[in-house]
Amino acid sequence: MVLANTAFSWQSYNEESPSADDQDVTVHDGLWEQIYITRDATDYLCVQIDSDEGFLRSGQYPLLTIWSAGHALHVFINGQLSGTVYGGLENPKLTFSNNVKLRAGINKVTLLSVAVGLSNVGTHFETWNVGVLGPVTLKGLNEGKRDLSKQKWSYKIGLKGEALKLHTVAGSSSVEWVEGSQLVKKQPMTWYKTTFDAPGGNEPLGLDMSSMGKGQLWINGQSIGRHWPGYIAHGNCYACDYAGTYSDQKCRTNCGEPSQRWYHVPRSWLKPSGNFLVVFEEWGGDPNGIALAKRTTASVCADIFEGQPTMKKRGMLIAGRISRPKAHLWCPPGQKISKINFASYGMPEGSCGNFREGSCHAHKSYDAFQKNCIGKQSCSVTVAPEVFGGDPCPGSRKKLSVEAACK
Repeated sequence: MVLANTAFSWQSYNEESPSADDQDVTVHDGLWEQIYITRDATDYLCVQIDSDEGFLRSGQYPLLTIWSAGHALHVFINGQLSGTVYGGLENPKLTFSNNVKLRAGINKVTLLSVAVGLSNVGTHFETWNVGVLGPVTLKGLNEGKRDLSKQKWSYKIGLKGEALKLHTVAGSSSVEWVEGSQLVKKQPMTWYKTTFDAPGGNEPLGLDMSSMGKGQLWINGQSIGRHWPGYIAHGNCYACDYAGTYSDQKCRTNCGEPSQRWYHVPRSWLKPSGNFLVVFEEWGGDPNGIALAKRTTASVCADIFEGQPTMKKRGMLIAGRISRPKAHLWCPPGQKISKINFASYGMPEGSCGNFREGSCHAHKSYDAFQKNCIGKQSCSVTVAPEVFGGDPCPGSRKKLSVEAACK
């Protein structure tokens, strides 16, 4: 990626905490399922309750515990963020449990529940619940433990910024934004806006959102989608190996890094100048770290085992009853393959940009690519011993690694 714009001039606006006096707030007994309430019109549902409490005799802050069916939850006490929790792909359910600072008198407990998409597969997926369904308890009060689940809760669908359409030019003019030294950074529930000119050329564009946490993006009123670089990829990372039957364990990389850093910006959405970019940030981030970049391709690679896509049919493959796999190379539009930087059929090592010959190498590995690919935008070469001058190590599982320059 080549940076195209790192000098955005940002303005910020803090999302106001909802009040039970707002006109679009409804009151219900107990806790209701989120999709039923919102009709999937928004990711966000704000649930609020007032709790009366005298001075705590114990001198310790009470423990607030909230059980939710997912997917993410922000907890505010008297308008101040007390904590954030979120579920995972395998299990979206979550629990918030933390000591919260209450004051004598009326305390406002506000829960911003976030649904990140809807399930569309699975047994009776239409019955799966989302949101805060309880129980919600306060432990350590003068009376002991209080269950808030069945009390009256105020519900507000969506955010004020959504209702005002702050992601549009017209809507953004309805509130007062700050900039310069007053720009809000690393604060939750903050809106940011800026304008920019479209970079020249026709390369694909992407926004680097690694300095932000979680939220949503719009360009010229169109939603790019949700950003969540604050979600760190975890698990065991190792070299990719696609041989055999596919599973999600075949290729895991970038453990400990954001699950996604770059977010595609369609060029068809852009004007030559004055493009309107809006970011809503839930967790808190620094917008000055956001950058627009072009994706440029200097080289392309293929790394394929002779038995792909499935080793279960290896016997049929050897017998010639099914087609052998092929290595495919594509350069971007307007570019052609100008040079074969590396090619090895056998047991090559490394990864794209860092391939190297292993203990087994067919010496005619380059020939097929020189003949079939140079001067073309795309090409394909069958992964078979006879293509590369014979089997360099009979009885061993072999693969083909190739890197070609695009120009």
